[in-house]
Amino acid sequence: MTIAFVHRNKAFLPEIEAYTRFFTNLGVECIAITKEETDRLRPEVEWRMMGFDGSKPRAGVAKIHEYASASLPPGRYFKNLRKSLFNAQPDFRLFLNEYVRKTFNFRDKVPFGYRDMGIPPEWLFSPTRPVMKAYDFVYAGSLDKSRNPERLLDHFSMGSMKGRSLLLISHHYEGLQTQYAAHENIVFKGPFEHREIRHYLNKARFGINYIADKEPFNQQTSTKFLEYLACGLPVVSTDYQWVRDFQHQYGGDYFFLSPDLSSMDWESICGFNYSSPDMRLWTWERKIRASGVLEFLKMEKTIGAL
Repeated sequence: MTIAFVHRNKAFLPEIEAYTRFFTNLGVECIAITKEETDRLRPEVEWRMMGFDGSKPRAGVAKIHEYASASLPPGRYFKNLRKSLFNAQPDFRLFLNEYVRKTFNFRDKVPFGYRDMGIPPEWLFSPTRPVMKAYDFVYAGSLDKSRNPERLLDHFSMGSMKGRSLLLISHHYEGLQTQYAAHENIVFKGPFEHREIRHYLNKARFGINYIADKEPFNQQTSTKFLEYLACGLPVVSTDYQWVRDFQHQYGGDYFFLSPDLSSMDWESICGFNYSSPDMRLWTWERKIRASGVLEFLKMEKTIGAL
């Protein structure tokens, strides 16, 4: 049996690596493909990372639609509406959380589950040897213009963090790299295989969880935040609803930045008393098993006893 994860290769998708590892351990073949390859390869399970899908149902193929995020600006309300009205009907839907499900407002009877972001279990263990800290801060994630990254980077190019180093782990950053080329303290690297990212996170003293306080960003799980905590990094974060909800439910102490980032002060950041919660609840296996997708696949008789 083959599960094909269908995506456009435009975003960081650590979940595909996690799914592949999980299902391979259960004896299931996993491949990552583009939508143009689905007709030729004919997998038993077509697992689409949405997107738009106008394809017709195919006999013998179980289709899963996964919505790991609500649509992004500009025009996000129109995009959500278009997807809810015109996307093909799958056999099962996965959503990041309830907020994402409600933004699409599907009115059919397709079964669904929630699959939150997770962390690889080996990230929970400290490196056997201490890693030399080469950077003051690290930011790992999207630098898309919708996230207004210049607002953060300007603090390192000409603001309060001008003398401090920042490692940016991302992709499609060529324009920003050119814009900030004169500032040697701002370093761009990547993209990397997800398994390699931990090595670079551990080279920094602090992890920056820079999230705009606007929908949908402030309602969705920050993967970088989870990964910083798994690596034992002290976290400096913008202040918004999801991260406050996380802190309330799971604990931890994080340095929250003021809305205008004026509180980004080196002495204050270094002097803060940080703590991290128990991250064992956030492994990928736990999140996948809690999503309901295994029960769906068993019902479809595409996967054996697990």
